[in-house]
Amino acid sequence: MKRKWRRFKESYLLYSFKRDPVAIVSFVILAILIMLSILAPVIAPYDPYDVAGIDIMDAEIPPLWTEGGNDNFLLGTDIQGRDLLSSMFYGLRLSVLIGCGAVLLQAMIGIFIGLISGYIGGKTDAFLMRVADVQLSFSTLMVAILISAIFQVAFGVGRYEELAVPLLVIIIGFAEWPQYARTVRASVLGEKNKEYVEAARVIGLSRIWIMVRHILPNTMSPVLVISTVQVANAVMSEAALSFLGLGMPVTKPSLGSLINSGFEYIFSGSWWITFFPGVLLVVFVLVVNLLGDWLRDVLNPKLYKG
Repeated sequence: MKRKWRRFKESYLLYSFKRDPVAIVSFVILAILIMLSILAPVIAPYDPYDVAGIDIMDAEIPPLWTEGGNDNFLLGTDIQGRDLLSSMFYGLRLSVLIGCGAVLLQAMIGIFIGLISGYIGGKTDAFLMRVADVQLSFSTLMVAILISAIFQVAFGVGRYEELAVPLLVIIIGFAEWPQYARTVRASVLGEKNKEYVEAARVIGLSRIWIMVRHILPNTMSPVLVISTVQVANAVMSEAALSFLGLGMPVTKPSLGSLINSGFEYIFSGSWWITFFPGVLLVVFVLVVNLLGDWLRDVLNPKLYKG
């Protein structure tokens, strides 16, 4: 363990990170946001899921520093009377959970298909890549409409709202796996004819063992870069689906459902219901993308300028 820690401290990754102020600031902001989401039940002033603690008479109270503000609600309340700051903490938690879960599913599917396609090649490669092309022709929105419509018809709207989180993970995960598959396939094509792979074949190792134990570790750099970008994309997809009414219900606050719930009230004066969750979403996606850009530059030797 100490040896690994020493290697990390002496690595170019840490050296580059300490010399990049944008990466440092982005990492600090992301760490704060993640901690806020994890500790939401502890630090949030109110529980937006506690129906008994919500008073509809507190609906649409403006932020504290504006006229009509209330000391009990720093950022005001939404149309249901929930404290907006608390709802944002819980909403960020839910959005991050869906985003990370969807990326994990994407990675599992995409890495498996990319390994098989790149290593075996031939007709298997052609078939799997055509499947990926077909999948890419369907947007996340189209997949969401199809799956949600089928599920709601089969099990009802109430059941859909109960299972909204795992359904969104599945919807976004299945819609975006070709990004991983194509990237891993390209890396495998560059690795499978190298000497270490030929040596593994000569000593009689199985295909599965060669792919998983020898080739896969050498494809992880681009996978890590994609994962950072895909987390941001998954959170944006969840927000977009919730905004269109295909994601999280209003009773379960995510950043997308919060933006959706207050959108129709912007022009009536209740701008804060959409504005603050929107700013939080933009900040989260921005810092994740900035870290992804930095990671791409560090892990790609072709972009190294010395």
